[in-house]
Amino acid sequence: MITGFNPSDMYAADHIRRVLQTFPGVFTGIGEFTIHKEFVSAKVSGEVASLQDPALDKVFDFAAEVGLVSILHNDLDVPFSKEGSAPAYLDQVKALFKRHPNAAIIWAHTGMGRIVRPVRNHAATIEEMLKDPAFKNVNFDISWDEVAKYLIATPETTKVAADLINRYPDRFLFGTDEVAPKTQEAYLKVYKQYDPLWALLTQDTVQKVRKGNYERLFDQARLKVRAWEKAHVTGGVAAAAAAR
Repeated sequence: MITGFNPSDMYAADHIRRVLQTFPGVFTGIGEFTIHKEFVSAKVSGEVASLQDPALDKVFDFAAEVGLVSILHNDLDVPFSKEGSAPAYLDQVKALFKRHPNAAIIWAHTGMGRIVRPVRNHAATIEEMLKDPAFKNVNFDISWDEVAKYLIATPETTKVAADLINRYPDRFLFGTDEVAPKTQEAYLKVYKQYDPLWALLTQDTVQKVRKGNYERLFDQARLKVRAWEKAHVTGGVAAAAAAR
């Protein structure tokens, strides 16, 4: 995955292009990168990132052209939002996804964060998108212990999450999102945290969420990206990349 680019920079797409041309055969996607993320976004130097920024559209346009998988972290709402208020960023993020129907997108954490709680009727909000053909290119990531704490908070929330995932087994992905774990136990913490959820998923669904959907999305992307590199990288480097 290519990370470390500024999605509010009009040259971000050019940077991603240069990385692919400099290191062909290496990358399959971009991200996780951030637009609205709790208190993190304000710490990024330069212009504040926006879901309506033309620079972001250029990034997704290029990702679609190449076949790169894009993992986007964008909170559904602002921290400490008022009870009953509409999610601050939901309409904008949906509009972004609709503008890029050919981009393979994974929405990190289904829009939740450390202190950005699930919106009221969160599962229904996500299911509305899952039902809509306009979002058929969007998949949903349930990684991070901060997400797990919401999904398995009670037997009721766990059942709601499991029922939704069982209905759409091809659209969800799991990852640990553990940062620099020092032990295997630390690395697997969130995996084990999700035990109540795994127990409610069908055997087919749990295989897809843990591994199968990742393999399908990234295997498809890898073929597309290698083909793009073969067409856009010259000389022996391209030949070596195509052979990988």
